[in-house]
Amino acid sequence: MKAIKCRDLNKRFYRKNALNDLSFSIEENKIVGVIGRNGAGKTTLLKIIAGLLKEKSGVIEVYGRRPFNNLFVSANTIYIDDAMNFPTALTLKEILEEGKRFYHQWDHELALRLFDYFGFDSRRHHNELSKGKESTFNMIVGLASRSPLTIFDEPTTGMDAAVRKDFYRALLKDYLAHPRTILLSTHHFEEMEDLFEEVLLIHEGMLSLHMSMDDLKEFGVGITGKKDVVDPFLNEKDVLWKKEQAFDTCYTVIKNDLTDHEYRRMQDEGVQVSPVKANDLCIYLTESQHGKGSVDDVFDRSADV
Repeated sequence: MKAIKCRDLNKRFYRKNALNDLSFSIEENKIVGVIGRNGAGKTTLLKIIAGLLKEKSGVIEVYGRRPFNNLFVSANTIYIDDAMNFPTALTLKEILEEGKRFYHQWDHELALRLFDYFGFDSRRHHNELSKGKESTFNMIVGLASRSPLTIFDEPTTGMDAAVRKDFYRALLKDYLAHPRTILLSTHHFEEMEDLFEEVLLIHEGMLSLHMSMDDLKEFGVGITGKKDVVDPFLNEKDVLWKKEQAFDTCYTVIKNDLTDHEYRRMQDEGVQVSPVKANDLCIYLTESQHGKGSVDDVFDRSADV
């Protein structure tokens, strides 16, 4: 069954398109990374899926239902971000107690074990926590809820590296024991890529790619060499990114469809072929196309002034 179906989805804020004709579907019980640069539309998409925002046009279905103002979707979805608000009158322990009443699959034993492991004081209140501790507590709520659709929007804000590592481990162990659909947006893609089964890459409100993590790791290949030697090899190739370097050399990322014959020819011509990390590939695919160049150009131009 499809957990999420999205077709020609659009959302607009103040004359600016936040989402542009997004179409994709996600099967149940997968961990999907929602990746993109700041302002790409990730949070807007996740809030529409969670029913917190209303789409402008297009079709969005969560378990076969339109999520906005839908009690079924609300009861089976939790949205975790760094702006969560809890009643200030309740202590942290009391908030967890309320979780038992609200989420029908809530695992209170798990919540308490994680609460103790991360060293929380039961008498503290949510609004008294540091940013990192706040994110850690929110993560506990998200995991313990065991919601069929669990959405983490930048859940590790403020966490140090050790706590992030614990979070990844806890999420994976609980998912393997209790599978559900998990959407996770993050800027720590390299740290989390082993968690993801699929990746949804969004750029400027549009879908850049949607594929399995295994396919993404093999999607691109980098070639490095003298520009006049490399260029002939690029004919009829899908060039994903290109950067000219010093001494008339260039580094080019192309779709990984090289034949054995082409690979041997490149080696014979002194062209180096190398794999491309999934995180780097996502950066290349979402680089600005508006003529800004790279940050190096800022300093190169200042030197000319």
